[in-house]
This record gives sequence, structure tokens and C-alpha cells, in this order.
Amino acid sequence: MALIDLIEESVVRAPMKATGKEAAIRELVDTLAQAGKILDAETAYRSVLDREARGSTGLEEGIAVPHGKTIAARELTIAIGVSPDGVEFGSMDGKPARLLFLILAPPDKAGPHIEALAEIARMSRSKAFCSALAGCRSPAEVVRMLKEE
Repeated sequence: MALIDLIEESVVRAPMKATGKEAAIRELVDTLAQAGKILDAETAYRSVLDREARGSTGLEEGIAVPHGKTIAARELTIAIGVSPDGVEFGSMDGKPARLLFLILAPPDKAGPHIEALAEIARMSRSKAFCSALAGCRSPAEVVRMLKEE
């Protein structure tokens, strides 16, 4: 399954309200819960925090990919957040994350989870694309740009 097939306006927060790491994770988990994509927001939130405690999922160039395996997810699901001011995420290059891709998957489905992470890594190689995506101001803009990519 292509990552883009999972993206719809209901799972995109643009712009995000959160300014801190845990609040940003909570906002994206709550977005998935409101969209009916996960069974239990608290369980999902804890799984992402547990994963984050083992090492930051902040990458470089303003991208973070918080993720977790949880029984709260029936299948691979993703939420995307755009933070105009950025969220401090302990990124490798010290830059705040402006694009956040929160991925959740059931514990027994590692394959799609890994594929989604790899797809985000490929997409993040284009600095121009990521910069344009970080400039989106609505869920509709994010979805449109990702579908054109």
C-alpha cells in the first residue's frame, strides 16, 4: 500500500496548534482518533511516547517521524502535521520539526510500517518538496501537494 493512499484531509493538521513535542504527538494521535482511524487514543499516545523514549524520531531538515506499534491501530495509519514555527523534536541537526509524520501500526504488521518509514525517507530527500509542503496552510493543500508528488 502506498503511503499516499492513507492520506486524506481528516488525518492532516495544517497548521498544528502544538508547540512542544509531547503536545504535537498528542495532537496528531487525537487527529487519528477523531478520524476513526484508531481504537484508543491513550494507548496509541503511550506507544509513541514509549518509542520516543528509546531515541528521538526527529530526522533532519525539519522532519520528524514519531511512530509506534500499538493494539489501538487495526492497520497502518498515518497523520501529518505542519507546524509553521516548528516543534523542538531532538532532531539530528538540531532544527525544529516543521513536518511531522505520525505512523501507527498493529504490533504484528511490521512490513507496512517499515515501508511507510522508507517512503517518508525517500520523500524527505527533496528539500524543495519538503519546504513547499511545510508551507501548506490547510489540510487540502497538503493532500493536493502529496497527490501531485
